[in-house]
Amino acid sequence: MATSVRTGDTAGMNEDPGIGVGPWPGGPRAWPADTRLDPELLADGDRRNVVDAYRYWRLEEIVADLDTRRHPFHVAIENWGRDFNIGSVVRTANAFAAAEVHIVGRRRWNRRGAMVTDRYQHVRHHTDVAELVTWAAATGLPIIGVDNIDGSVPIEGRSLPRECVLLFGEESQGLTPEAQEASEIVLHITQFGSTRSINAGAAAAIAMHSWVVQHARPAAGPPGR
Repeated sequence: MATSVRTGDTAGMNEDPGIGVGPWPGGPRAWPADTRLDPELLADGDRRNVVDAYRYWRLEEIVADLDTRRHPFHVAIENWGRDFNIGSVVRTANAFAAAEVHIVGRRRWNRRGAMVTDRYQHVRHHTDVAELVTWAAATGLPIIGVDNIDGSVPIEGRSLPRECVLLFGEESQGLTPEAQEASEIVLHITQFGSTRSINAGAAAAIAMHSWVVQHARPAAGPPGR
C-alpha cells in the first residue's frame, strides 16, 4: 500500500549554527503577533535549512504554505539497493516545489543528502513499479521515464506534460525493464563527453529544471535565500 511520509520536526532544532538567525531581538515582549511563528524558534534562533522568508515559521505552517503553490509534477525514483542519490533528489524536488516524491522499492533510504528538506516535502512509498503505475493511472498522470537507454528521446526541445510523473532509475542500473514498460516515453539528457552516464541526482535535477523552464513562473513565492 502506498503511504505518504514526512518525518517530524523539533521546533527549536539548531541544524547548523553557521546559518540562519539568532533569537528575535528584544525578547518575548517584542515578538510579532503572528501565529505562524514558533515561540521556541523565536527564543532560541532558527538555524534550519529554509529560505529567509520562512525564518521562525512552524514546520506545519511552512508545509501548508508550500501546499498552496506546489507544481503539478511528481518525481519517482526506484530504490532497490538503497541508492544514496535519493536524498539529493528529494532536496531538488523541494527546491522546485514538486507535488510529491515517490520512492519505489525499499522503504528505507539515506536521508543525509536531503539536508532535512524531506520534512517539508511530501514523500510517498510504493512497494514496486506496478503499485506506482496503479497510483498514476488513478490520478490520471502519465509516467515519463528518464534514462539514456536505446530508443530514448532527447529531453532537449521536448515538451513535457504539465501534470506528470518523472521516473528515474537507480544510479547503478538505471530504469528497470518494468519501469521502462510503465513509461509513456523515455527521455535522455544529451551528453557530449566520454562518460557513459551522469549522476542520477544530477540527471533528476536537470529533468526537473527542464519542466520548470517550460511550465513555472519565476518569483512565485519566497525568495531563494
